[in-house]
Amino acid sequence: MLKTYHGSCHCGAVKFEADIDLDAGTGKCNCSICTKKRGWNAQIKPEAFRLLTDPAALSDYQFGSNSAHHVFCKTCGVAPFGHGYVEEIGGAYYSVSVASLDDLTPAEMTALPVTYMDGRNDNWWNPPEVTSHM
Repeated sequence: MLKTYHGSCHCGAVKFEADIDLDAGTGKCNCSICTKKRGWNAQIKPEAFRLLTDPAALSDYQFGSNSAHHVFCKTCGVAPFGHGYVEEIGGAYYSVSVASLDDLTPAEMTALPVTYMDGRNDNWWNPPEVTSHM
């Protein structure tokens, strides 16, 4: 079910709201950055995302193909969302960190469907052999 969620970084300098159908699924990836950040994300279209604070509070990190903007709070370092463009997944997207959603309870989080992606081996459409650490 589509619902408007509110999210933020740790210190509150970055706030957003996003219309997300979490029942449609979330994703965890084992690529180099997702592994280190313990990334757990929900992907949405840009029109479903609204930044509520000054974008000057954010810093941006890109690597590899530069197709993704890994943004994070300049003050506390938390990365509550990212965005980019990848044709294979439908073009422009926002990727919202499930852990940054302020109005999602731990009980709701444990019930979310999760798809595992093997980004480490560029095998995005299949899960890695081991997912227990993700």
